[in-house]
Amino acid sequence: MVSPGSELGGPAPVLDKDGVRLTVDEAVATVTLANPAKRNAQSPALWRALAEAGRMLPGSVRVVVLRGEGKSFSAGLDRQAFTPEGFDGEPSFIDLARGDDGVLDATIAEYQEAFTWWRRSDIVSIAAVQGHAIGAGFQLALGCDLRIVADDVQFAMRETSLGLVPDLTGTHPLVGLVGYARALEICATGRFVQAAEAERIGLANLVVPADQLDASVSDLAAALLAAPRDAVIETKALLQGVSGRTYEEQRTAERAAQGRRLRDLAGIGE
Repeated sequence: MVSPGSELGGPAPVLDKDGVRLTVDEAVATVTLANPAKRNAQSPALWRALAEAGRMLPGSVRVVVLRGEGKSFSAGLDRQAFTPEGFDGEPSFIDLARGDDGVLDATIAEYQEAFTWWRRSDIVSIAAVQGHAIGAGFQLALGCDLRIVADDVQFAMRETSLGLVPDLTGTHPLVGLVGYARALEICATGRFVQAAEAERIGLANLVVPADQLDASVSDLAAALLAAPRDAVIETKALLQGVSGRTYEEQRTAERAAQGRRLRDLAGIGE
């Protein structure tokens, strides 16, 4: 599967390590989960590489596409994490559980950094999701601003079924998209949410046939790039702030943002 910036003969990778590849083609960056043999299962090393990809984005990038190679976007956390030995060179989950509370909290916070930068105000992120997006894979898709999914997609939040909780920043966007009651039901049962339901309840912006996923993502990226960058940034910030503001506070924020845009368009902005 090919997406913007990852075509044969396209830009050389800016980053290619630990199952993560970053390419940049002018205003569009593509972050690819590149371990299809393991259905793009995730590990602490992959999370660090994802966080590094976010730090390496040039200032020219306006749209970031997140995709997974192969049949699945991401099958979630690599099951090796649940073995006593864990991953080579990494503390096992058992070691973390037996350790200091501060160390445990700091370690999880580091893992979360891979999932947080997708909603930065200066970019719009699009997850192109096919096949399985389970657990950490589901949360990574939720970390993006927008989701275009193939008609074979299967989302599931399996953490609760394993005696854990979704801790990779997925709970906030999930509730925001589908509401508390449906989010609780999806997480507590661990069931699959397939394409038609995902679109109906707001998890997916668009569902397309699998062979049209890349073209649809390219079309959306082009549409996002057609609007002036500063207007998109201001609009995104306004929408992101809605949940923390009253109606009157949002009106005030809208006026302030529009004032900045008008001054900029008149050539008298700061």
